[in-house]
Amino acid sequence: MALHPDRKAEIIDKYQRSEGDTGSPEVQIALLTERINELQGHFADHKKDHQSRRGLLKLVGQRRKLLRYLKKTDIESYRELIKDLGLRK
Repeated sequence: MALHPDRKAEIIDKYQRSEGDTGSPEVQIALLTERINELQGHFADHKKDHQSRRGLLKLVGQRRKLLRYLKKTDIESYRELIKDLGLRK
């Protein structure tokens, strides 16, 4: 399940550090979060789709690693991002 190109561009514009930035941790985490949220909706209808569930777990692990890196390198940006995305309670 890929993101709609318009939605992806919107997320990149919101979280990029500079013009044309698509690889910063903030952008990657935001894109992964959007894909994870879409997949969670998919599982409401398709409870037995175990292959996609495995993909979801891989995405969650990748996002966790990026969040750990961002927390270690730029704590202020990390705090702002998790607040904006609503990740931590």
